Amino acid sequence: MEYVNLGTSGMKVSRLCLGCMSYGDTTRGWHGDWVLGEDESRPFIREAVEAGINFFDTANMYSKGASEEVVGRLLPEFTHRDEIVVATKAYLPWRNTPNAGGLSRKSLLQAIDDSLTRLDMDYVDLFQIHRWDETTPIEETMETLHDIVKAGKARYIGASSMAAWQFAKAQEAARSRGWTTFVSMQNHVNLLYREEEREMIPLCRDQGVSLIPWSPLARGRLARAWDETTVRSETDGFGKTLYTQNIDADRAVIETVGAIAEERGTSRATVALAWHFAKGITAPIIGATKPGHIGAALDAMSLRLSEEEVERLEAPYLPKSPVGVQSTAPAFGKITAKNG
Repeated sequence: MEYVNLGTSGMKVSRLCLGCMSYGDTTRGWHGDWVLGEDESRPFIREAVEAGINFFDTANMYSKGASEEVVGRLLPEFTHRDEIVVATKAYLPWRNTPNAGGLSRKSLLQAIDDSLTRLDMDYVDLFQIHRWDETTPIEETMETLHDIVKAGKARYIGASSMAAWQFAKAQEAARSRGWTTFVSMQNHVNLLYREEEREMIPLCRDQGVSLIPWSPLARGRLARAWDETTVRSETDGFGKTLYTQNIDADRAVIETVGAIAEERGTSRATVALAWHFAKGITAPIIGATKPGHIGAALDAMSLRLSEEEVERLEAPYLPKSPVGVQSTAPAFGKITAKNG
């Protein structure tokens, strides 16, 4: 396993992060059809730890908190707290009531305490805002995150999908006041969605912010043939909203992934994840719910794609309108991407 610093911090993380949205409680949350219970999740947590993965990502809204509970119970079975990096997120509402969700001071202070209780931990290593909150001044959010770090409840802070101007605004709000700044960006990046290459990725690289993208296999689409389906692909409502544009181009990308996988004698997932490493991504957040998922991700770390292979994988791509973010431009309204 390779380990690198997370952003400009001194904290070392594995080049693979195990995403724990698939672990929780089948009776809680909006993805009960494909989430694994605690006993079913245990082999994957163990395999990840034994493979040298020390980076685990969850969120307070996954299975309505059950993911944090499962992660908090299982990790101590296989490793020590000081050897792992645990990340969680807050923003999405946990109850249908005012102040349960969002990035206000009241909400964030409640969210971190609730997450620590579910995880049964004294602190998390990375506390992330899950989306941008248009109803709360960013100064309030950043000062609260700074206070959470200074209180010892989080070691570092990170952000997830938003517009580049929003991320820059948040960083400057913190930097100019001497508050804690973000060390990581968990954004939506894969061979079927590369819009982050326009602004967010260059911004993060310029500022020394690590990229830890979610859905590196496009909800599994890049790991299987075009016509193949899974329980998750049929029932993942959010996933169905992400890949509805430029379908023919997406199919061409997926077919190219399959062709290169056959040429290389490896899996489609390995090829698609290897593209992330070829592009300098810090640690893609992988999911693992079946035997072989973690193995394919490990293989990707040693698969060196040639420049010609990277060009083949990227060639069919067509621009898309942003999806998976909460972003309202302050002026000029919405700009829609055009094909071609």
